[in-house]
Amino acid sequence: MANSSKARFPSVLIVALSLSSFAIIHDPVHGDHATGLGQDHNAFEHAAHDSNRYVLGNEKALFLWNSDWIQLPKEREWFGSTHGCMVTDAADNVYISADAGDAVQVYSRDGVFVRSFGKDWGAGVHGLSIVQEAATTSRPAAEYLYIAQTSTQRVFKTTLLGELVMELEFPTASGKYDNRASYKPTSIAVAPDGNMFVADGYGLSWIHRYNGAGKYMDSFGGPGDGPENLRTPHGLWMDSHGETPTLLVADRENHRIARFALDGSYLGGTDADSGLLRRPCHIQFHNDLAIVADLAGRVTLLDENLNLVAQLGDNPDTSQHANFNVTPDQWRNGTFMAPHCARFDKDGNILVMDWNIAGRITRLERLTLLTSK
Repeated sequence: MANSSKARFPSVLIVALSLSSFAIIHDPVHGDHATGLGQDHNAFEHAAHDSNRYVLGNEKALFLWNSDWIQLPKEREWFGSTHGCMVTDAADNVYISADAGDAVQVYSRDGVFVRSFGKDWGAGVHGLSIVQEAATTSRPAAEYLYIAQTSTQRVFKTTLLGELVMELEFPTASGKYDNRASYKPTSIAVAPDGNMFVADGYGLSWIHRYNGAGKYMDSFGGPGDGPENLRTPHGLWMDSHGETPTLLVADRENHRIARFALDGSYLGGTDADSGLLRRPCHIQFHNDLAIVADLAGRVTLLDENLNLVAQLGDNPDTSQHANFNVTPDQWRNGTFMAPHCARFDKDGNILVMDWNIAGRITRLERLTLLTSK
């Protein structure tokens, strides 16, 4: 993604908008870990760009496409391979996994580079989660970053500066693994009681449960043909709707979101045959609205009952779906290629990371915020 200053959009008045996935407002003002850097090919000279402004969604949820929000450090022309996730802290700083340079880059909500860390971690930081934790006898109340790294088969906890606090033990006690290479964790979620759930999304498709000290407890899911079984459980989310928290699993190659009780009991999920989701990678809630990153060329908004609200940026070029090698000259505003992670900030704006060789991170700005300025 080329360096650029953050676009300043004037207020937009929407007179009418159909249920299509996007509309155009004419405005003349405006799994591998290759780094994607240092490319000599003309395709890497600049990202495709046009002067249109794209509004995605429907009357229930409208967002303005902003491809210019992020301001990369001076030494970077492109972000580099994006094959991980993002998360925001209480100050709305955005933590983004990176396969080139430091493993985690931090930007302000306006896209200004703040800091980075994890120089020695290497590529493969895949799952990120930030949890606000209460004070203990040994630690003050603070936010902590939980990380799942596929390349090193590590799951660990750090401060927001990248200082190691705890590492979870390898799930040897599960009896599921003949060798460490079969374990490739992709996501971690933390329950209110401190128990942790780790998705072996690129390995054997188990969900492993750990206690707050990082000790293995048990496993559920795993391969098979039953409704409780999983096939690439790529992303996890702790859902606080309802009387008790439940665990949502982006069960990617079963084309659904699955729901489990925190004891591992299967509770149901979306209809895999409905076409609602193609290859869901991650899910996150903001109040009663959920965002699902779908590797097959779009993102989907769901309500608290996992019913469809809107689908955003659906790419009509199916050759770009789940295609890591789409170079910047082929990027098109208004459509995604391979959404790998999508996250809300505290105001309900959405950040979307495409799985991409050069690195593509798009901001969808809630139109209700823009029209109120």
